[in-house]
Amino acid sequence: MNILEVHHLHKAYENHIALQDVSLSIPKGSIFGLLGPNGAGKTTLIRIINQIIDRDSGEIFFNNEKLQSKHIPFIGYLPEERGLYKKMQVWDQLIYFARLKGMPLQEAKTKVNYWLDKLEIQSWREKKIEDLSKGMAQKIQFIATVIHEPELLILDEPFSGFDPVNAELIKNEILELRKKGITIVLSTHRMESIELLCDHIAMIHQSKLILSGGLLEVKRKFRKKIYKVILEPYGDLEVPKEWKSITADNQMIFEVPLQEKSPNVLLNEMIAIGEVQGFSEIIPTMEEIFIQQIKSHSYE
Repeated sequence: MNILEVHHLHKAYENHIALQDVSLSIPKGSIFGLLGPNGAGKTTLIRIINQIIDRDSGEIFFNNEKLQSKHIPFIGYLPEERGLYKKMQVWDQLIYFARLKGMPLQEAKTKVNYWLDKLEIQSWREKKIEDLSKGMAQKIQFIATVIHEPELLILDEPFSGFDPVNAELIKNEILELRKKGITIVLSTHRMESIELLCDHIAMIHQSKLILSGGLLEVKRKFRKKIYKVILEPYGDLEVPKEWKSITADNQMIFEVPLQEKSPNVLLNEMIAIGEVQGFSEIIPTMEEIFIQQIKSHSYE
């Protein structure tokens, strides 16, 4: 079942087309990667889903209902441009945001305490936002976004400003939220985060959807059927020109095209010429796919 469906969405600003006939589906309980270069239309799509701006045409369905203002409490949004009140203390800030989400006061206090304990930041509760580092403020913004545990959580560059330790902490919190059944849309330029976290992806470029599907399905679609072989040859070996090869100590490392063979046939051929230490298909990374797709779909 899909928590969100976007059908033929179109949005233009004066002479600029921001979204052009964009359709996509976000499965319930998934982590969905929304990819694209700056200016592609991702932020416009996110703002329309959050009902910050209106579409020109097209339809959006939330849990099989046309998206309406009543759905706003069920959607959490962490914008790339963070929005905290610099003069407010951490505790007051988080209580304020929890109450805005419709939480009763006592529940808000319980939830704020839970998150301050969970992220080990109780000592910050009386600090003003302006006295926090960028990374510390990011944690407070993250808590403010997830505190009401919305059904759909949209995170725009959630790792921005974090050092590797805190980025790992936030990554683990995202996975925990998914375990609770929360659907997460992750908009980021960090392709390693997409590889680690996402089940499904969609790529927007120059206002159009150019790629979508399950992460593994997309990666398999762009594989070139080339295998990496690590081999200790039995004797002198003449390497075909089409094999990319590296020699290190007694080992040779090849990139061998599968051509019309099956992987088993290729493996048997390798076994015949040496001791096979490694044999694996080279699957393109999301970064490689991203760059290739953006280049191939860019206007002349």
